[in-house]
Amino acid sequence: MNWRIIGQMTGVLIAALGCSMALPLVWSLICADGSSRAFALSMALCGVVGGLLFFPLRKPLGEGFSQKEGMAIVGLGWMAVGLFGAFPFFFSGFFWGFTDAVFESVSGFTTTGASVLEDIESLPQGLLLWRSQIQWIGGMGIILFSIAILPFLGVGGMQLYKAEVPSPVPDKLKPRIQETAKILWKVYLFFSLLLFFLLLAGGMGGFDSLCHTFTTMPTGGFSTKNLSIAHFDSLYIEVVIMAFMVLAGINFTLHFQFLRRGGFSYFNDAECRFFLVLLLAIMVGVFWILWGATYESPGESLRYGAFQVISIVTTTGFATADYVLWAPAAQLILLFAMFTGACAGSTSGGMKTVRLMICGKYGYKELFFLVHPRAVREVKLGGRVVPGGVIHGVLGFMALYLGVYVAGSLLLAAQGTDAVTALTAAASALGNVGPGFGGVGPAENYAGIPQAGKWVLSWLMLMGRLEIYTLIIFLVPEFWRN
Repeated sequence: MNWRIIGQMTGVLIAALGCSMALPLVWSLICADGSSRAFALSMALCGVVGGLLFFPLRKPLGEGFSQKEGMAIVGLGWMAVGLFGAFPFFFSGFFWGFTDAVFESVSGFTTTGASVLEDIESLPQGLLLWRSQIQWIGGMGIILFSIAILPFLGVGGMQLYKAEVPSPVPDKLKPRIQETAKILWKVYLFFSLLLFFLLLAGGMGGFDSLCHTFTTMPTGGFSTKNLSIAHFDSLYIEVVIMAFMVLAGINFTLHFQFLRRGGFSYFNDAECRFFLVLLLAIMVGVFWILWGATYESPGESLRYGAFQVISIVTTTGFATADYVLWAPAAQLILLFAMFTGACAGSTSGGMKTVRLMICGKYGYKELFFLVHPRAVREVKLGGRVVPGGVIHGVLGFMALYLGVYVAGSLLLAAQGTDAVTALTAAASALGNVGPGFGGVGPAENYAGIPQAGKWVLSWLMLMGRLEIYTLIIFLVPEFWRN
């Protein structure tokens, strides 16, 4: 294990994180909201620690690194930014302690959107902007951002990309991984700017439009308002945000192909078609249950049901209604939707629909063999045969995902958390959704979770964001052996 380059790259990420605090620092100085001192101290701390890790280890730079070191850089890098991103919250004095600050930071960077804040609107604008900004950075991925911006990370960049991008088979749009990263970030920036101006056109203020842009495109879910999107009570704003949540839940390589060539890029992709059909089916099911049982008018049932379904399936976590008060059948559908996620290569969390497709096709193949044991049948996706190694990887991921979920739920329950809260908080954290049920529903927050439970949930959020393997591999003894 090349600890020199691992420490060097971690130092770069910490220092870059400190530089990214310049925007909320300037904003807090302009607003004179009292949070500038917290950002100044945090920037200084990131600069010192990043420099101490980088400069003593900076040479030589050309040797590259293996996939094992790439996974270590990604895992340790995400833990480091989650830790150091908490200091503005901690120094501000608006959080009860360092544990709460780390929880909020990790929730932001992993685009989970779970919060310990009971009164979000009491925060200074500088902290609200930082809360939103870290979700925007984490949405496309800190490591992917580094590959795009820092040229010397191009050496060995594919190892970082494979560990970072949430997909069974990462897509390379260009021969050089650095060019791929830049293309994905340009698409991400384009949609972010478009969303910002559409929200402005709907009457949302400039600051709120910026913050909600920063949290919608990464499917993050942090809001500047206690009531989330329900605060604005605007059908236009809800429709715009729904549209961009769906766009953020689609593989960004398809967005690039559509913007470059047009045509039917989305509908030619099997996973995208499956995602859109699944989303529509869940929306119809929830609408049918809500109409008459919860809302009298079909318009209200469609408006609130569709928004909440899209928000949870794409793991965004925005809310326009307290779905804990809905009919039990609708609640169960939303609970199951927390596990699905959207497309691979998107900014959403969850298992991803491509894995559900592969598991479903593999299960049907096994049933087919029971009837025709001598038949030859392959699992295909989009007309192409899925390699056996990919299938085994998907099955292994699903088993680990469920195992981690069960372990996380038990650890929360062991600390006195009630069963509903423990089960849904673990599902929400691992799926990077945000709100759950029980004590962590959309009208509640995570402040009541025990301190040790917040560390468990922070770990689950990181594991969900990095697709389990990148962090759980640290527990395998062979990983640390040369």
